[in-house]
Amino acid sequence: MPDVRGRRTFAPVLLLGLVGGGLAAVAGNKPWAEGQGAAAQRLAAVPVATDPGEMPAAGALALVVLACWGVVLVTRGRVRRAVTVLGAVASVGLLVTVVTGWSSVVDSLRSDYTDVGITDVAIDHTAWFWAAAVGAVLSVVATVLAVRWAPAWPEMGSRYDAPTGERAEPEPVDPAEQSSLDLWKAMDEGRDPTAGPAE
Repeated sequence: MPDVRGRRTFAPVLLLGLVGGGLAAVAGNKPWAEGQGAAAQRLAAVPVATDPGEMPAAGALALVVLACWGVVLVTRGRVRRAVTVLGAVASVGLLVTVVTGWSSVVDSLRSDYTDVGITDVAIDHTAWFWAAAVGAVLSVVATVLAVRWAPAWPEMGSRYDAPTGERAEPEPVDPAEQSSLDLWKAMDEGRDPTAGPAE
């Protein structure tokens, strides 16, 4: 029963992880805080070192989480388990970044305003901050479930693996028994189609 349950959880957990990681990746590259009022409009005309109110670390961690989900799809066994653990660590890092970003983006934006002489402005969190928070929570839940259930998830067949070792030479066939297509194929592969079977 555990194996069946694990297989049934594959698609929902994968979808949850992709939605969470994707949402956090997009939100991580958007402003998490913005100034309100007429005074805030003046900052737009003043160049600053970074984009005001953004937290680029969140976007980077979210991309790591998405990359881990991509690797989970094409790996098996211990490698898959290790990648799910890496994804869980990145997801927790993403959540920590969102929690610390609650105050840091506001302080950073307020500092940018102060540097240009604007001190009387109200700063609020944008909807992108809350989107990043939701994405981070979904990512943590999905990756933790993946660590637990990944061993029971379906895996890609070995025929998709990169070839290893030498390819076996085909058995020689009597030219009289080969079709013209077989003859052309043999020549294309660098074999002598007129060579008969080994005695």
